[in-house]
Amino acid sequence: MIELKTGHQMPEIGFGTGGTSTEAVVTALHAGYRLLDTAQMYGNEAEVGEAVRRSGVDRAEVFLTTKLNNGNHDPQAVRETFAQSLQTLGFDYVDLFLMHWPMPMLEVDYVDTYRAMMELTRDGRARAVGVSNFQPAQLQRLIEATGVAPAVNQIEMHPYFPNDQARLFAQERGIVVQAWSPLARTDQFEDPVLTELARRVGVTPAQVMLRWHLQRGVVAIPKTNSAQRVATNRDIYGFELSEQDMAAIATLDKGEEGRRGGHPDTFTG
Repeated sequence: MIELKTGHQMPEIGFGTGGTSTEAVVTALHAGYRLLDTAQMYGNEAEVGEAVRRSGVDRAEVFLTTKLNNGNHDPQAVRETFAQSLQTLGFDYVDLFLMHWPMPMLEVDYVDTYRAMMELTRDGRARAVGVSNFQPAQLQRLIEATGVAPAVNQIEMHPYFPNDQARLFAQERGIVVQAWSPLARTDQFEDPVLTELARRVGVTPAQVMLRWHLQRGVVAIPKTNSAQRVATNRDIYGFELSEQDMAAIATLDKGEEGRRGGHPDTFTG
């Protein structure tokens, strides 16, 4: 478990629900995952809430994250759509509420958006709030304006785009870093560097990548509809990567060319 700045405990690996089925979420919970990541943008909050109830796992044992959609940055919209998210999920609180993208091109300042999000922690409906896809300069501005560092910054990260500047900036300020797209693309499971490491250690290339995240102090959020991969993706505690292994993975860094998603300065959703 990782402790957030709020004092709340968060699992070291999560399950991403975007594009997955209700059954996959139930399977993930049965496999031992206790961190679920959804978003208003995904349109599946109802299914995620239903999966928790169907799983038989107590709600108190699940660390549940959802995210503010890009069109909901107005402070009033923050409050209204968050309340709708709770209703859709079927729960009276979430453990973490993230701003999905900074959207710096909007008339609404993301600082004002975040202040409205911070208000949601006062009555416990959001146990913690944070951001996603924030660049270091955007994080710094947010911290200076509010006097509070976000609990989490969830960013794109994988061996082909390690995003070290954003990772280190956050970690140096006590902000927990989560990784979306932690496995890059499935065709990269055939990468000779990863396949050789996996062969030598006796695990899968996906497990190698997820262990890489763990050893960098990052909470990975993989997603899959495969019941087998749901189980193996979480099984990353029985081995370690050596310094040489980590150095070999570092050679896969492609810089900005490795980025799969949008750039935080320009992404509009």
